[in-house]
Amino acid sequence: MVALGSGGRRIGAQPQQRIVVIGAGLAGLSAARVLHDVTVLEARARIGGRIHTSRLWPDLPMDLGASWIHGQRGNPLTALAHEAGVQVVPTRYDAAILLGPDGTEIDPDLRLAEQILARALAATERQARDVSVLQALEASADWQSAGADMRRLVTYLINSRLEQEYGSPARLLSAWHGQDAKVFDGSDVLFPGGFDQITTHLARGLDIRLSAEVIGLAPGEVRLADGNRITADRVICTLPLGVLQSGRVQFGEPLARGRQAAISGLRMGLLNKCWLRFDRVYWPDDVDWIGWLGPRAGHWGEWVSLARTLDAPILLGFNAADPATEIEELNDRDTIAAAHEALRAMFGTRFPAPIAAQITRWGQDRHALGSYSFNAVGTDPATRRALAGADWDGQVWFAGEVASADYFGTAHGALLSGREVARRMMGHK
Repeated sequence: MVALGSGGRRIGAQPQQRIVVIGAGLAGLSAARVLHDVTVLEARARIGGRIHTSRLWPDLPMDLGASWIHGQRGNPLTALAHEAGVQVVPTRYDAAILLGPDGTEIDPDLRLAEQILARALAATERQARDVSVLQALEASADWQSAGADMRRLVTYLINSRLEQEYGSPARLLSAWHGQDAKVFDGSDVLFPGGFDQITTHLARGLDIRLSAEVIGLAPGEVRLADGNRITADRVICTLPLGVLQSGRVQFGEPLARGRQAAISGLRMGLLNKCWLRFDRVYWPDDVDWIGWLGPRAGHWGEWVSLARTLDAPILLGFNAADPATEIEELNDRDTIAAAHEALRAMFGTRFPAPIAAQITRWGQDRHALGSYSFNAVGTDPATRRALAGADWDGQVWFAGEVASADYFGTAHGALLSGREVARRMMGHK
């Protein structure tokens, strides 16, 4: 185990208690900044959790996990970036193009597609039970009467705005509550120097033990994979939902029924990235977003270009939900080949292969087992509130994006949840 430091800015009035935070992602680090005497246990050999900045390309840090501050205005990450002196650059959604299957730029009127989806979801509000987005759509008269071109547009819309956003297949995402996450106003911004500048700033001065994987938790004690046991009066658990669901961490006493139901009912979404580097820019250099209505819905349908924002010859290809799971089964060579095949369809057969690539497989990451949580059919904000907060008479507390009813699935949701739970714990007698 490696300690990164001790001390730091904290509040609290119970210095005699030993507090342990499990996880050095945004939720764990933000909780630790609030607390008095705290040890942070992190299973990985690095801090950050699902924030992971790669420096494989020294001149261009690439965020393999979270990349954006989504909505600058009022977002706590904006204040942290300012406090840390971290540069940000906006990406523009109006700097976008949409390509048809053969690569021809198209400008369809998406309003009708939006109306078809909106009416399908609105119809479920009159139903007695929740259904999935896909079930709602397929039951709608609009969908049943739509032609092939309109169906392709609606399917693209679902992938771009729902599956990419929440990491959930439309067949699992709640029609009632799948889009319940609140948003901040303002631009979405990237970190040219990497998102890990934020986690490094938060971690400064904290006692963080790396490569300290927790496998058991009981009142008064935390068990580690290396056989060590750590006594703790109180614990804040910020493990990702996928890890909680895996059963790898054993709880010495049963958790509250509502918390158990929340852990089993919520689902972990998946969004994977494929960063491709070229020797120069071979695509329109004045756009940030490139959509593609390819032959396989959702596969390589959304791209981000760094040509305009960072003057870098780099494309980022996204795959979410079921396509993300499929792509994870490929090796790097075949993944790059699939991405290149898509780009050749989009921009012509002479489009060159990338000179380098970086690929994520968050579903296979044993310390995450997915990207972020989503509201599956039958779950709602109350499900997340049941997961958040205290168990075992205040000896263990739960935080993280999964525990955020308002901002689930986001970095700022994890940050706010960690702060809130830490403050609630310090006020709990």
